[in-house]
Amino acid sequence: MNAAQISAFQANGGFAPAAVSVVLVGAVFAVLLVWGVWAMRTAYTGWAEQRLSQRQFLGVVVRFIAMYLVLTFFLLS
Repeated sequence: MNAAQISAFQANGGFAPAAVSVVLVGAVFAVLLVWGVWAMRTAYTGWAEQRLSQRQFLGVVVRFIAMYLVLTFFLLS
């Protein structure tokens, strides 16, 4: 965005475009963390009731950690 566009955005919105970026990235991470807790809790319940093997449970945890690290790399770099 050029200076005129940034100025118009701030005049109409009352905040800077960078603030919107911070809010959106924060929302993505909040949703990811809530989903990850839900997925790991569900997997743990399945493992505790012996409907999932330990390998499947660890697969859920490793996939969540990998997804979190990849999104962190792409969104915060």
